[in-house]
Amino acid sequence: MNGLKRIAVVGASLAGLRSVEFIRRAKFDGELVLIGEEKHRPYDRPPLSKEVLRGEADEDRLALRRKSYEELCVELRLGQRAQSLDAGAGEVLLQSGEVVSYDGLVIATGGEVRALPNQPSLEGIHVLRTLDDALALRAALETKPRVAVIGAGFIGAEVAASARQLGLEVTMIEALETPLAQSLGTRLGRILQEVHERHGVKVLCGRRVERFGGECRAESVWLDDGSKVDCDLIVIGIGVSPSVSWLGGSGIEVEDGVRCDETLATNIPGVVAAGDVASWYNPLFEERMRVEHWTNAVEQARHAVSTLLAAPGEAKPFESVPMFWSDQFDIKIQGAGRPKPGDELTIVRRGPDEEKLIAIYSRAGRVVGAVALNQPPKLVQLRMLIGKRGGLDDALKIVES
Repeated sequence: MNGLKRIAVVGASLAGLRSVEFIRRAKFDGELVLIGEEKHRPYDRPPLSKEVLRGEADEDRLALRRKSYEELCVELRLGQRAQSLDAGAGEVLLQSGEVVSYDGLVIATGGEVRALPNQPSLEGIHVLRTLDDALALRAALETKPRVAVIGAGFIGAEVAASARQLGLEVTMIEALETPLAQSLGTRLGRILQEVHERHGVKVLCGRRVERFGGECRAESVWLDDGSKVDCDLIVIGIGVSPSVSWLGGSGIEVEDGVRCDETLATNIPGVVAAGDVASWYNPLFEERMRVEHWTNAVEQARHAVSTLLAAPGEAKPFESVPMFWSDQFDIKIQGAGRPKPGDELTIVRRGPDEEKLIAIYSRAGRVVGAVALNQPPKLVQLRMLIGKRGGLDDALKIVES
């Protein structure tokens, strides 16, 4: 332990809560405060676009911690947005005017939804990031609207699938060539597009939104090819931006998130970052990255805490193989690694249809990514291989065994 007396964790979602828990597991017996913008206690976000929208889960089932918060001996500051940081003084200013002092800080503020250029403030336009967003969207879906989803990344595709499973008319609009093109590439994206289309989703790719129709309420979306999509409800799911505006003037370096070194330490001593907001150098892939997935938030929370509590010079690099998953209709998509558009892609089908396959991404013979459709055990093995810098031949042996 390095003599810290009071640690503040800013951000009360997955990475923030796990940081608090890991701090206590490390036998830190000083003061601990958890600051969160939302009024809710930390909850699980992945079900928001799936079970919550479909009415299969409520707030009680989303709790990230079932045990008592009292045993963590943590001061909760919920419903309190961090307004600014004075890193020199070791103080976080909250929206209420309260100042929270610290000598150790974990930044885990996550991300904020992106908006389209010139996006209007019309009734019927929704985003999905928080529990309150999900509950409002679920209530709107119960009126049986025609739904337009703008953005076919993971959130957009999951919302489209959930709305279609509710029996609604759904159109999904994507500016890129296929759904999930940035994450999985166009070959796999086309396969998933066909899955959505087989289930009745109308998918429009390579189209950009030009404007919205409606005076007080959204009634349509006009696209750049001149076509119009009539709708009663619009969900905008074009990704998130790291929540770093409150750090302006603090001295904390920001570069697509909070800039960290390979140990998750920032440029300010005694300050680390974890989760969606952390941009760090990953030695395993020899590149700087920021990862917006559940597993990464947990693993980074553990490592950021170890860095914060380490003696000088003893912090270790965070070498991680990012992992993600997504459920769309009856397909479980799981992926690992850091694939890029120029990587060599090898697809191995393990059944008569295209909904059971494994895609392997390799670069100069080294496997850098893998995606499995309905093949969970194989993905675990492939993730381990990527972590060992394994080759394509070894990956194929795993897939074919």
